[in-house]
Amino acid sequence: MNNSSSLISKLSTGNGLNYINIGLMLISLVAAYILPFEVFLFSYAILGPLHYLTEISWLEKKNYFIKSKNDIWVFVILVLCITIGMFNSHSRLNSFIASFLFSGFIYGLIILFIDKLGLKLILILFVFLLSVIFHFNNYPNAPFLLFAIWLPTIIHVYFFTGGFILFGALKSKSISGIISFILFIGCGIICFLYIPENFGFTVTEYGKKAYSYFKLLNTTLYALFGFGEMSTSDDALYYMPKAIAIMRFIAFAYTYHYLNWFSKTTVIKWNQISKQRLTVIIVLWVCSILLYVLSYKVGFYALFLLSMLHVFFEFPLNHFTFIGIGKELKAISKKR
Repeated sequence: MNNSSSLISKLSTGNGLNYINIGLMLISLVAAYILPFEVFLFSYAILGPLHYLTEISWLEKKNYFIKSKNDIWVFVILVLCITIGMFNSHSRLNSFIASFLFSGFIYGLIILFIDKLGLKLILILFVFLLSVIFHFNNYPNAPFLLFAIWLPTIIHVYFFTGGFILFGALKSKSISGIISFILFIGCGIICFLYIPENFGFTVTEYGKKAYSYFKLLNTTLYALFGFGEMSTSDDALYYMPKAIAIMRFIAFAYTYHYLNWFSKTTVIKWNQISKQRLTVIIVLWVCSILLYVLSYKVGFYALFLLSMLHVFFEFPLNHFTFIGIGKELKAISKKR
């Protein structure tokens, strides 16, 4: 019994948690190589909703890392506009998806430093108009790709996750934390350096149908990495080695993003909530799983709002994290 308690105690420390996360990275990478599409679909449908619910709950307890909780309603309005625009192609809101995301991202930075409500609203209006003037909403302009497609997806799950790992390592001055950060970056790079042909299992017909809602992410990343042009109607997305490499990267990034969050109970203590709140979270999570079981399309549509809310609510924390990284690096350079 004492040995078990000692082991749990060691794993609860910063170093122990870093080693656990190194293991989770490797598990995520291996799974992404074997079943890239299905691993992503499983992670997104099963782990994703629980992540949204628990992170939003934790952020609410932390006041969303902002000075006034009222600022959160701007995020809610922007997400509602995006959701209506996404699922109603005839709505005018559909033409401003990138502007809404860009405005929310910048607003997350504005509210860290500015208190006056009037000034905050003027600034976000200016940011929105600026994005419209510079054609952020024209596909496939770089601003559209960056904010409408990559920011709420691969940037959120890979680059921001990497930022959290690096900030934690720098703040705790942990060698194991730096190793975990280097390995995290390495796992992403390996997906593109090691591209075996005919490796892993072929995507199922169900996988193809379910993944149809995410194909634009793959095709735009395919072009970004210089692999050429590919349309969302091109079935080569499921078979070409380089296209599979893109999918492995996406599957790894999403799966580890969720597992990393669930591993942090001893550090940020997101699990320390009332029984009533925990019950609500579990009930909503089970309902979300049932929706995905009923139909992946139904689950995707029903959970889209919640998914996007958790992305927006995290923006202030994202900015806070990268500001913190800058401060830690500056402090290190001064010491040297």
